[in-house]
Amino acid sequence: MIKLKQLLESSAPNLLIPRRIEGRVEKYVQALIQKYIKDGSKGGLDLHGLKLTKLPSNLKNVSVTGYFDCSGNNLTSLDGAPASVDRHFDCSSNNLKSLVGAPSSVVGDFYCYSNNLTSLDGAPSSVGGNFYCSSNPKLTSLVGAPRSVGGNFNCYNNNLTSLDGAPRSVDGGFDCRGNNIKFTVEQVRAVCDVKGEIYV
Repeated sequence: MIKLKQLLESSAPNLLIPRRIEGRVEKYVQALIQKYIKDGSKGGLDLHGLKLTKLPSNLKNVSVTGYFDCSGNNLTSLDGAPASVDRHFDCSSNNLKSLVGAPSSVVGDFYCYSNNLTSLDGAPSSVGGNFYCSSNPKLTSLVGAPRSVGGNFNCYNNNLTSLDGAPRSVDGGFDCRGNNIKFTVEQVRAVCDVKGEIYV
C-alpha cells in the first residue's frame, strides 16, 4: 500500500497540484460579483487577499450597500472600483500607486494605508468615517485628500514635507506623527479645523 508520504516524496508528477488553475480566481470573482448584483447589491463585498492585479470590469457600475474590501491584493490602481460604497472602503496593503478610480464619496471609513501612493489624487471628496493614508513611504504631501472627514484623519509614517492639501475639517483626531518634518499643533490648526486631538 502506497502511503501519502511516499507519493509526496516520489519524483512522479505531483497529483495534489490542481491543473489549469490560471483564470480560476478571475472567474470566481466575476461569479461572486454577478451573484452580488443579482441579490440586489445588499451587504458587503469582500475581495481581500485574492492576489488580484486589477479589479473586474463588471464592478464599476455597482453601488455597494455595505463595505467593500479589496485589501491584501496586488492592485496598482483602483480602475473599476464600485461607483459608491455605503460603509467602509478598504484598499490597504496593496501596491497602489494612485487612488484614481475610488468612489467620490464614502459614508464610512476609507483605508488606503500601506501602499505605494505618491499622491492622494482620486481620494473621495468626503469621507463620513475615518481616513487612513499612513505608511505610504512615497507620499510627500496631502494634495487630493478629502475636503471633510467625519472621523479621524491619520497620515502618520509617511514622508510628508508639508500639510498642503489637508482636509478643511476633521471631526475626530488628526495624527501626523513620524513624517519627514515634525509638524506642530499650530501648523495643523492653520490648515484644518480639527475637532478632536492633534498628534504631532
